[in-house]
Amino acid sequence: MPIDATRSYDDQNIFAKILRDEIPSKRVYEDDYAIAFHDINPQAPTHILVIPRGRYVSWDDFSAHGSDAEIAGFVRAVGTVARAAGFVAPGYRLLANTGLDSGQEVPHLHVHLFAGRHLGPMLAR
Repeated sequence: MPIDATRSYDDQNIFAKILRDEIPSKRVYEDDYAIAFHDINPQAPTHILVIPRGRYVSWDDFSAHGSDAEIAGFVRAVGTVARAAGFVAPGYRLLANTGLDSGQEVPHLHVHLFAGRHLGPMLAR
């Protein structure tokens, strides 16, 4: 069920629990600003999620309230994960849903990295 990205952060969301190691994840990267792990319901042959360590509901929340170091660290983490996974040469897609109309399901900022096949156009025509 989509969430309202204007609501306050819920520290019981699944990604908060993954950050606290209360729920296991297949991590592929972590640093002071972000962690990355395989999605449990992949929508492409390779589907990795990258989340900031901070308590941010959405991209809007993060861009408005994140520190310069957090924002730079998170963006660099996304690029590092894509390069390490070998996504750059064949190509990959980034997706960050925000709010109800986008279908955001978890109230914690996350970026999807999709790769492993031709992904086609983004929206149906």
